[in-house]
Amino acid sequence: MVLGQAEASTRDVKEDTMATIAWIGLGNMGSRMSAHLISAGHTVVGVDPSPAALEQAVAAGVTPAATVAEAVASADAVITMLPKGEHVRHVYAGAEGVWENAQEGAVLFDSSTVDIETSTWCHAGSRERGFAFVDAPVSGGTAGAADGTLAFMLGGDPGHVARVSDLIEPMAGNIFATGGPTTGIAAKIANNMMLFIAQQACAEGSQLALQLGLDPQVFWDVVSASSGRSWAQQTWYPVPGIVERAAANQNFDATFSAELARKDIGLAVQAGADLGVALPGAQVAMAQFDRLIAEGLGHKDSSLVVKYSSPDGAVAGYTPDER
Repeated sequence: MVLGQAEASTRDVKEDTMATIAWIGLGNMGSRMSAHLISAGHTVVGVDPSPAALEQAVAAGVTPAATVAEAVASADAVITMLPKGEHVRHVYAGAEGVWENAQEGAVLFDSSTVDIETSTWCHAGSRERGFAFVDAPVSGGTAGAADGTLAFMLGGDPGHVARVSDLIEPMAGNIFATGGPTTGIAAKIANNMMLFIAQQACAEGSQLALQLGLDPQVFWDVVSASSGRSWAQQTWYPVPGIVERAAANQNFDATFSAELARKDIGLAVQAGADLGVALPGAQVAMAQFDRLIAEGLGHKDSSLVVKYSSPDGAVAGYTPDER
């Protein structure tokens, strides 16, 4: 009898900790991430301008909302996961935005990858209106989003960071409190710069090994046990049949598009220019994304830069889209 009472008490405490979470931006990352919150018992109310993205999220258990105002009205927390800083600013400001419609006491956090200025604007505007705000970008790609193993970088007031940490635990493999406001997004910008430089190394190394006569699987195994190993090599390797989830196995359809990669590395290059930090490797990687975009391939996966390391521009796993 005592055991039964204890179980009931534990269940009541768990139910009390469940939150209603508004999710704004249910794309490749958001739809996968929100599913973990739902599995943990939270209610997720979502909104996205893409009917297909919203439909996918609803199939995973998200409650659809017609507008941002509707989504945030009764939410304990609001998560934004959007492509660019301009989208974040639009969602937060205005009569139908987050600030005007979120309930008192809600914690707001942005998991988009944006410029430092936009993150500073979010912190300042939220503080002026009495909201807790945390910049909370993530790393780990769509695979990490699907597996619930993302790394979160949280910048803000320690008390606000603690609130967000509790909420995001079902989606996270690692949670880092990086410091005060905008330190999360600063960490993400520098990290993604390193990622795309490593991706360029994978493009060049994979093609050089191929031309030297190495079997692609054997070479990948060598690198995996050697100093060339990287997250990009382990996850986004640009040769089909090596890494199961890599875009190379799906005609380089985007897991992380060249357009988004160009946006992210551009943030790092701009920060370097503003601060006097030389970033030649980042400049090279950015130029390759610019080439893809100029060819009309910005919608394809960022790892398609591998075609610029091939002697003839052709790479295994890629058939140009019919136009």
